[in-house]
Amino acid sequence: MAEKIVILGAGESGVGSAILARKQGFSVLVSDAGKIKPAYRQALLDMGFDFEEGGHSESRILEAQTVIKSPGIPEKAPMIKLLHEKGIPVISELEFGFRYSRAKHICITGSNGKTTTTLLTYHILQKAGLNVGLAGNIGQSYARQVAEQDFDYYVLEVSSFQLDGMYDFRADIAILMNITPDHLDRYEYQFQNYVDSKFRITRNLRPEDSFIFCGDDPVIREEMAKRQIPAQLLPFGFDQVYNPGAWVENDEVNIVIHNNPFNMSLFDLSMQGKHNAYNSMASGIASRVLDIRKDSIRECLTDFQGVEHRLESVIKVHGIEFINDSKATNVNSTWYALESMKSKVVWILGGTDKGNDYSVLHPLVREKVKSIVCLGKDNTKIHESFDDLIDIVVDTTSMEEAVRTAYYLATEGDIVLLSPCCASFDLFENYEDRGRQFKNAVRNL
Repeated sequence: MAEKIVILGAGESGVGSAILARKQGFSVLVSDAGKIKPAYRQALLDMGFDFEEGGHSESRILEAQTVIKSPGIPEKAPMIKLLHEKGIPVISELEFGFRYSRAKHICITGSNGKTTTTLLTYHILQKAGLNVGLAGNIGQSYARQVAEQDFDYYVLEVSSFQLDGMYDFRADIAILMNITPDHLDRYEYQFQNYVDSKFRITRNLRPEDSFIFCGDDPVIREEMAKRQIPAQLLPFGFDQVYNPGAWVENDEVNIVIHNNPFNMSLFDLSMQGKHNAYNSMASGIASRVLDIRKDSIRECLTDFQGVEHRLESVIKVHGIEFINDSKATNVNSTWYALESMKSKVVWILGGTDKGNDYSVLHPLVREKVKSIVCLGKDNTKIHESFDDLIDIVVDTTSMEEAVRTAYYLATEGDIVLLSPCCASFDLFENYEDRGRQFKNAVRNL
């Protein structure tokens, strides 16, 4: 009798896990509490998988030897609690895929910047001719790639939810960009729980592995003082000379590993702004750890195109620039967005609040923001935070209305910035849907 694996959640991660589980000879059941998206439903049908949707069959799920859960399912979901009570292991897709992969793994986490850093690192490795896959919180399922393609390297964007389901998984190069309060609703509103979750990226690191982290980040610094991490430590930042590691001095990016220096002008980076310098340093260090040629790294840091929905300039309408930063789902992301603005801003924000503290934005809002357009079902917290700072704070209930309102409030030379600070699930499917609706509404002005 084949060992039984149950997969909870039939999205990208779930279908990929099912494909790998079957290839490894397991009996597979895919179970989704909600409605499965048509493309994934069709894929399960085409491949003849046993699946259910619109609810979980408790008795069938409890027959599993192992359960692989989608990162979107919280630990406090009744089915997960029940599985823990019964002692049935619940793991993440990445943990499962790792068991069958011989590749080297470059894993990137952090509250902000992880998608950009992941795509930039992948860009450098691919251009250098390495046989490399891109997965994790981005692109095609990691488990499916392990099943169907045999890459030598994986660049993985890893969320805290994915890290929570990892036990034996190990990065060869672990990158931690920063830690700021985010997803606190999933961590009992205890910041330390979220910090511990992010530091799981260092789990199982060996002396020959590398841990790349932001040396400027106060939370990481404080945490590093408490922990013994056996890997090679490679910090990056602006605050001091990080050698070995990376730092900025006299507008030059310096990367030094094994006393072998690399440097280039800050102004030659294709992505400008302090947050992008951090992303470039992290990717640059990882690339040098892998002995990628300096010329190749320099070329990639100069020509990388950036990420959709991340400070993405859409168009100018009557001298007003519209910028799509829909990916900014927390306060820290929006802080970087506002910090990089060079003109007066009409700011569109709002959505599902994840326990945000907006007070850290007050100095930047005073300096840069002329009016605020709220876009969410409940904007109470935004009004409480900003009504005393900004004269005009308007409520809207659709993207079209928000964009039109912002356009009327802006004048030539201003920027309309969508940087929501919040998750998108109250009015949109996800941040991509929100960003696309913003771009469509701007083009329809």
